Amino acid sequence: MSAVVEKSCLENGQNFGFQFEGSGSKNKDMAMQNIKCVVVGDGAVGKTCLLISYTTNSFPEEYIPTVFDNYSANVMADGRPVCLGLWDTAGQEDYDRLRPLSYPNTDIFLVCFAVNSRTSLANVEARWKAELLRHEPDVPILLVGTKSDLRDEEEAQSDSKETMITQDEALATAKRIDAVQYAECSSLTQAGLKEVFDSAIRAVLNKRADRRRAKKSSPLCSVL
Repeated sequence: MSAVVEKSCLENGQNFGFQFEGSGSKNKDMAMQNIKCVVVGDGAVGKTCLLISYTTNSFPEEYIPTVFDNYSANVMADGRPVCLGLWDTAGQEDYDRLRPLSYPNTDIFLVCFAVNSRTSLANVEARWKAELLRHEPDVPILLVGTKSDLRDEEEAQSDSKETMITQDEALATAKRIDAVQYAECSSLTQAGLKEVFDSAIRAVLNKRADRRRAKKSSPLCSVL
């Protein structure tokens, strides 16, 4: 299944306060910005629910393991159009050789763990950071904690064999893996969901702006 969703800044609140420096033609400024965002993480942490909830505003009722899936969302960033390509991947080890085929030309990785699974958080460092370093070491990482609504459910906490992961623990992990940011959300309630993708878009556009500034400020080569 491939979902293509048009989102306008007025209808869906997808409007960002980005500021761009430098000059250029109006046509260049208004050109579509294409961003490839690949989502990775252990199986069953909620990667597919994250993408479906964001692109359709609905929560899937049944769990269907993903091999590969693609979604897209057209949003406006400070009046400029952005096409956000979203790539869902399988977290199971059976797909370790297949999964990296989706990595080339990625602009940002969302590395996901579930706040009720300490194993999934441990694998952020032990498995996912290592895999991304091997294949795409220069691509920024946004660490994402999923299922944040479970923290508010006392029954879920008491029945769980593991204690919930705190925001401080997640922030410490984000620092160790050099993530650009940590964000958490609930795909069920959509709390923090939009902010996750706002942060991803912001990280990519800021990096591109930094590159443009660096290119403009670099001295011209001269031949003696």
